Amino acid sequence: MRIRASLAAATVSGAVALTALVAPAAQAADSPQVPKAFLSKPATPSTGRMTPADETDGDVTITKVTDNSNKDVVVGTGQKTFNIYVTASDPSGIYTADAILWHGTDIDNDVDGVLASENEATCDNWSATSATCKITITATPGTDLYDSALNGKWNVAVYAVANDGDYIEKDVYKNRWVKRAASFSGFNASPEPVAKGKTITVAGTLNRASWTYLKYYGYGSQSVELQFKPATGSTYSTVKTIKSSSTGYLKTTVTASVDGTWRFHYAGNSTSSVADAYDAVDVR
Repeated sequence: MRIRASLAAATVSGAVALTALVAPAAQAADSPQVPKAFLSKPATPSTGRMTPADETDGDVTITKVTDNSNKDVVVGTGQKTFNIYVTASDPSGIYTADAILWHGTDIDNDVDGVLASENEATCDNWSATSATCKITITATPGTDLYDSALNGKWNVAVYAVANDGDYIEKDVYKNRWVKRAASFSGFNASPEPVAKGKTITVAGTLNRASWTYLKYYGYGSQSVELQFKPATGSTYSTVKTIKSSSTGYLKTTVTASVDGTWRFHYAGNSTSSVADAYDAVDVR
């Protein structure tokens, strides 16, 4: 697969450039610092011939690509494993397929992150001409995701080769967002129980994973919705929106009316996942 071969050089040059740009800010939180292991890690070639970018030879076609169930790839401080399914067809049948995620603007000259499988795809030949191949990828913070600056939009590159040697390759078949996991800590609605008409204090801290330091840190200046679902209801309604402090802390008050569950809801953004925290309160 030409994609992987070109990434061997492109990733190194892109990562080196990234390191040079941020070297003066090495002491800043989540500043890009590329480990030597990443720079020396060779690309793993897969089955197929070496071809120019976005080239097709013959009549093989890729008809569908489903990556992580078409959902954001959310990664905390531990490994995240997900699948990419590539469906392709050719009159001679499909031999294999491959897919990777890469971060950058140009697969040949500007790549600073790669998520790829260490194993060959497993293919289900569901007809004489078509197959769906599964590629399993494990993203590891601190290694593949060596820096938090890699959060955001990634590119999905795909490749398929037919039994007769026909092939197709797309460097950017689609995009996928790889996000840092967000969560709440210390969430509490109190007092419990509470008399009707009295004040309830709702507090907690919004945190976000750092791939650089493999820890969660308070996520500041983020809008969070305080929502409520009555015990007799099935849906949450937004009561107010508040903003987290520089350390991610949130605190607000409401008036107790009926039994129900209070929730902090963070909608996420282009680099961070959705997060929720719940606490039921008995009103007497």
